[in-house]
Amino acid sequence: MRAVIQRVSKASVVVDGEPVARIGHGLLIFLGIENADEKADIAWLSKKVANLRIFNDENGVMNHSLLELGGEALVVSQFTLHAATKKGNRPSYIKSAKPEVAIPLYEQFVQQLEQDLAKKVETGVFGADMKVELLNDGPVTIIIDSKKKE
Repeated sequence: MRAVIQRVSKASVVVDGEPVARIGHGLLIFLGIENADEKADIAWLSKKVANLRIFNDENGVMNHSLLELGGEALVVSQFTLHAATKKGNRPSYIKSAKPEVAIPLYEQFVQQLEQDLAKKVETGVFGADMKVELLNDGPVTIIIDSKKKE
């Protein structure tokens, strides 16, 4: 499971011209699920995201987590995070999980993050052509891979 996490002042998702999700200060999490992912990846990544200390304290030092601040979260599925670009110029998505595998894991990740944060998590629409708008705060962008534990 791979996540691109962006600290945002605000973020939103629109599908077919209709707004489907919106958050204020918090994290926008692009989530890519691969064939080898399982429940252990969900638990590890959710806890890491909830406790990642990337929000400023009163001294301007990144010392607070989303959990501590009570910020908002928006999770957007993104199979392209597992693109393989070694050969040629057309990315291969062979490692990305098919919807029948990815959807349940995506939904379980959202549920786990809601439990870890003790609040509702907003989501995009799995598999939809989404228009994602964000105001990156910092900018702060972190990439985490559950297989590499980094």
